[in-house]
Amino acid sequence: MTVQISAIDGGFEIKFAGRTLLRHTADCPALVIGRGCADIAMYRGNFRIEDSAQDLIAPLLWASEDKVLNLFHERVQVAQIAFGDDDLRVTTLIPGYDRIWLNFHASPDETVWGGGEQMSYLALNGRRFPMWTSEPGVGRDKTTPLTRIMDETAMAGGDYWNTNYPQPTLITSRWLAVHLDASVYSVIDCTAQTHHTIEVWATTARFELFADDGPQGLVGQLSTRFGRPRALPDWAIGGAIVGLKQGEKSFERLDRFSEAGASIAGLWCEDWAGIRETSFGRRLFWDWRRSEARYPDLPARIKELNARGIRFLAYANPYLAIDGMLYREALAGGHLCRKQDEDAPYLVDFGEFDCGVLDFTRAETCAWFARRILCEEMLDIGIDGWMADFGEYLPTDVRLANGMDAMEAHNLWPVLWAQVNDRALAMRGRQGDALFFMRAGFSGVSSACPLLWAGDQSVDFTRHDGIGTVITAALSAGLVGNAYSHSDCGGYTSLHGNIRSVELMKRWCELAAFAPVMRSHEGNRPDDNLQYDSTPELLACFARWSRVHAHLAPYVRHLCDEAVATGLPAQRPLFLHYPQDTSLYALQDQFLYGADLLVAPVIEESARLRSVTLPGDQPWRHVWTGMDFAPGTHDIAAPIGHPPVFYRTDSAFADLFAAMREVIAK
Repeated sequence: MTVQISAIDGGFEIKFAGRTLLRHTADCPALVIGRGCADIAMYRGNFRIEDSAQDLIAPLLWASEDKVLNLFHERVQVAQIAFGDDDLRVTTLIPGYDRIWLNFHASPDETVWGGGEQMSYLALNGRRFPMWTSEPGVGRDKTTPLTRIMDETAMAGGDYWNTNYPQPTLITSRWLAVHLDASVYSVIDCTAQTHHTIEVWATTARFELFADDGPQGLVGQLSTRFGRPRALPDWAIGGAIVGLKQGEKSFERLDRFSEAGASIAGLWCEDWAGIRETSFGRRLFWDWRRSEARYPDLPARIKELNARGIRFLAYANPYLAIDGMLYREALAGGHLCRKQDEDAPYLVDFGEFDCGVLDFTRAETCAWFARRILCEEMLDIGIDGWMADFGEYLPTDVRLANGMDAMEAHNLWPVLWAQVNDRALAMRGRQGDALFFMRAGFSGVSSACPLLWAGDQSVDFTRHDGIGTVITAALSAGLVGNAYSHSDCGGYTSLHGNIRSVELMKRWCELAAFAPVMRSHEGNRPDDNLQYDSTPELLACFARWSRVHAHLAPYVRHLCDEAVATGLPAQRPLFLHYPQDTSLYALQDQFLYGADLLVAPVIEESARLRSVTLPGDQPWRHVWTGMDFAPGTHDIAAPIGHPPVFYRTDSAFADLFAAMREVIAK
């Protein structure tokens, strides 16, 4: 594919693969440059970033020569756009001009997706999305009391665009994709009708270009670019991972799940290294070694679980509490980020305890953490997986070993963190067997991280922070190269009286069973909230849906093989297979599980009926009744225990899908 430049009345037009990429006129200049003055504040992973852009220039005069556009303002050259076969590079030529706005042409009624893992909106049209990894916030809706309280107390309410995993990639319904190849702060702005703007805080910016005949090929190209996934291990897709954090009592509680008939793949005890009680709730002790007080003789316990076909999973993150032994080791080994103006380690307040930040720009530190902690403290005692948490907190004023500006390194940090975890698996030959999962990400994280989870949803049905955001997260992340996503079954964040309901717990089971990995979580305030073993009713519900999840393992294995071969994600927006139907482009509350299964989870409180769109031109069969429904939109009965699920009758897995009726009835 090549880039073509041609003159038009009053300006120029640039095409890629026959599609208009940039259209430059006096009314809509393709490029604007300026000076910026940023004001940045961080509090416990929540950022406030403001900018005062000044002296903006929209150069209107231009001259082209051999894949280079020279742009002029008042006869002075101020910028340059250079083209390759599948990329373009913008450079400002005025000292101090460190802001770039490139306006990509938009066709009427064009839909645009991308932006990494988005929680609130699958289609980006009409909104701005800053690309900055951070805590997503609690509530994420400025009209709600919970969000306002969190904003006032800890700058932690968030908004629709806040995400653990941003990625500056645009995908349009002209089957064109543009990716900013940089980790600097940027913004995807889709508020205009005539163009989509990518704002870049830098003096130069390279944009990679992709085009295809349809969305599947485009998603495949992006998956190749950012890192094609490995297949998930058999054990992880063959049952539920039960999350418990009550020390030695966790093993006794797990027995109740087994006795209830649950299909159990693993026991996940994030408190394996100990706990710390804070005002936020029960936190972990951030010194990544097994706690003998909380888990006596853990290696022996793990062997007992393995004999029953159950794996043990733990937890780690890239920070070390200053009152732990590993912090002292890291400090002595030079593994911690430093303050800008002195040699002291940079400490971050994580909520009533301070931690040092591992410096992953230093090769020795990456090797030390992978070997000393992830291998020796975890893999070598029998741990087969873990939550690789955080990655979003790198402050913008730390001093890094390789001299990189922390403002540029911030978004890169989750990728470096993923690479450290993957390095540990490689050290022990466990890639494709042991499994870690992350919430934080940025461009390229999929090449190292085998599994995403959707972060810390509130324990409710709210539009911007509740159960429904799990679907949007999986669908958006899947478009930019991430094949596998899952969530905390039951939700996580419980604050200011917001606690789990029986209905929420049951509905989350129905959703979690149709993700590649099903895993429960006790949440940040386990004592205040219902757990799946709180009542026989909830335990039976979890057991039932864990069996459905295990029953679908042959199909999920097929989806893993497909992801490896094509880059297509397991959970897919409907337009990925039905691109001719533009009404599907913004649909985000139901999904295709592979090509053959359609899942429409109930994500509204008290709903017992929901509208379901069945795409294509062939009938779909309702799993629970065996009735066939014609393509179109239908109101489907959705009592608790029977969420709308349909399958293609011509699927090679039709018999497997039909048998779900028997599994759910047991």
